[in-house]
Amino acid sequence: MYTLSYIEFYGLKREPFSAAPDESFWFNSPQHREALLKIIYGIKNYRGLITVTGDIGLGKTTLARKLLSELMKYENFEPSLIVIIHSDIGKVWFLKKIASNLKIITDENDPVSILSKVVKRLIEMYKNSKIPVILIDEANMLRDKEIMEEIRGLLNIEIPGKRLLSFILFGLPELEENLKIDMPLYERISLKIKLKPFNFESTKEYILHRLKVAGALKDIFSEDAYEIIYKYSKGKPRLINTICDNALLEGFLQKKKLINCEILNKVIKELGI
Repeated sequence: MYTLSYIEFYGLKREPFSAAPDESFWFNSPQHREALLKIIYGIKNYRGLITVTGDIGLGKTTLARKLLSELMKYENFEPSLIVIIHSDIGKVWFLKKIASNLKIITDENDPVSILSKVVKRLIEMYKNSKIPVILIDEANMLRDKEIMEEIRGLLNIEIPGKRLLSFILFGLPELEENLKIDMPLYERISLKIKLKPFNFESTKEYILHRLKVAGALKDIFSEDAYEIIYKYSKGKPRLINTICDNALLEGFLQKKKLINCEILNKVIKELGI
């Protein structure tokens, strides 16, 4: 009987290395666990502005969504997520997005009016012991000085010792340079978290973890295969996923139950890595 995909061929229940962020595949690596703990500590202590930076493919988006999920477990946190999809947004769009995330209904386009409603809402939330947290993914696309000034203005809304709104910015390393457009804002960063690639041990554990979550009941990659994956992925989760996904497809086409070095070398050559 012809097997339709590598999922059935390898006895899996779903794709283990999909490129789409999926919290069910969360890998609690030492650095990601530490990042979560630091961020939650910063929020609880009203630190205001926290940045999470790292190169492409290191899991920033996955971390952002995991953090959102974790914060939702706390009764007093009111977290929400904004994803920046291009760099041409203006301060009115940004303020309206903040207002929407704070459950403020407004059709106004006047920044002062929107900000007035935001301030009123933040004070109301504080009185109800709620801590609003705005997560911004792809924040490196924020390059408008006026938006930086609005973020700084929102961070200035405080009572003694407590800021009424926290921002967690996720982005490429250039995010920090962009924030320097407004130095007073840059100087308000209370915590900087920098994600790094996995080492060999974490790379292997990451692969095994995703396979297990996908339903694997036996070894699919040979021992020496992990070394090749680590060498060419350089420990970057996104590249690990790409290599492994293509390797499973190639192994299925060759009807090989164990992914070996030969299959991986062919895949890596075809990917041009």
